Amino acid sequence: MARVKKDFDAEGVKLTMRTRDYMADMSGQLALGLMANLVGQLQYFYTDKVGMAIGSVGVVMAIAKILDAFTDVIFGNIIDHSRGGNKKYFRWMIMLAVPAAAVVASLFMIPAGASNGVQVAYALVTNLLLTAVLYTMIATPFAAVMVVRTKSNSERSSMGIFRAVGNYGAGMIVAIATIPVTNMLGGTQSAWIKYGFVVALFVLLLFLICWLNGHKAAFTRENENETGTPAEPEEEPVPFGPAMGMLFRNRYWVIVLLFNTITAITSAVAASSGTYYCKWIFGNDNLVAILGAAGMLGTVIGFIVSKPIINKFGVKGTVDIGLLGAAIFAGIRCFVPTNYVLYATTAILASFVQIPLMCLYGVLTAMTVDYNEWKYDKKLVAMSGGAIGFGNKVGSGLGSLLLSVFLIIGNYDATLSAATTSMRYAIYGFSNYLPLVINLLMFLLFRGFDLEKKLPQLRKEIEERRAARQAE
Repeated sequence: MARVKKDFDAEGVKLTMRTRDYMADMSGQLALGLMANLVGQLQYFYTDKVGMAIGSVGVVMAIAKILDAFTDVIFGNIIDHSRGGNKKYFRWMIMLAVPAAAVVASLFMIPAGASNGVQVAYALVTNLLLTAVLYTMIATPFAAVMVVRTKSNSERSSMGIFRAVGNYGAGMIVAIATIPVTNMLGGTQSAWIKYGFVVALFVLLLFLICWLNGHKAAFTRENENETGTPAEPEEEPVPFGPAMGMLFRNRYWVIVLLFNTITAITSAVAASSGTYYCKWIFGNDNLVAILGAAGMLGTVIGFIVSKPIINKFGVKGTVDIGLLGAAIFAGIRCFVPTNYVLYATTAILASFVQIPLMCLYGVLTAMTVDYNEWKYDKKLVAMSGGAIGFGNKVGSGLGSLLLSVFLIIGNYDATLSAATTSMRYAIYGFSNYLPLVINLLMFLLFRGFDLEKKLPQLRKEIEERRAARQAE
């Protein structure tokens, strides 16, 4: 087995990760990202390729995400109550990899000539299967891996960066490839079905890579330090009701929950807004691929500088930079909404400033888990991540519904050859004004997150408690 360069990080915490561990972990996130971002394309597919009513599409996406949100909490509690040590977190991935790929392939096979009711039913069922069942049952334990894989904040930050690369890479792949590839194949529903099959095969391969490494990885031992103190036995599970009560009394967890919920709203809107913007404002939906390719520049640079930025400004400072930067660039577009070069430039710069922030989602959740342990002597690992996932899914559903509301208010009509004034202002609203307002709200919300500076002392008290229990 290859050895890490150092045994302990700067805070004296045992290091456990190797380069191949980071790469395999990123593969899992890339697969999940492909699933999530493909779902983000469905709103445009339903309205402009299948011809479903806008209101029906918004309701389907909202119902699917909100029901999906409850499964995150429920399944997180199931994982916390299950046995099998740290290996249990990868068990679900191998069991569900093939079903997940199968449902991905079926997303675009909606009966085109059927009634609106049949189409709505098919869309709802496939969305629920993919997001509420399969995605949740893989992503919830996978999210918990960051907490149990290592206790080192440095390694957690690195895992966060690799996962952000996978997640953002998936977004770039879908953004760059979807419209040009499907248009090249004819631009019909049949083209989208072929595209879905290819993505499904990639999802399956990536899950297998992640599982092959993860199921045999060496996990951190919670009590391991320079003296070789043995690890504690598995934590006794907490019933669902009391566990939720503990989480909602953890104010830092509540802040992260709201933060993720609001972020998910903007992400859901952004997943489709670029396509609508390019088609109706700039007159060519293929331009979304150029935007995605150009965005890669800001993304790559953002990932390169993420670790130095996080090290220099810390978690809270990095989040502040990302939120204020995104708000400023959205604000610029509000004043000059029809200039393609400016639109592309602000999109690249917004991606750049938010990449370091995206690397910290898992780190923020892991910090709240550490606070759970200090406050309640219970980590609630999967439950914490699952409940955060609840916020993500609710936010995503609200984002899809909000996008539909903007389109309805703007009297959106996909059959027109050019956008009406009301359609243009609706697109400006969800593409420019909404990100400005939401990023400023998130900046204000995060003023109450001061856990970063408290964490070293809290961890010291946790270790003292453990040592006292072992001495009894």
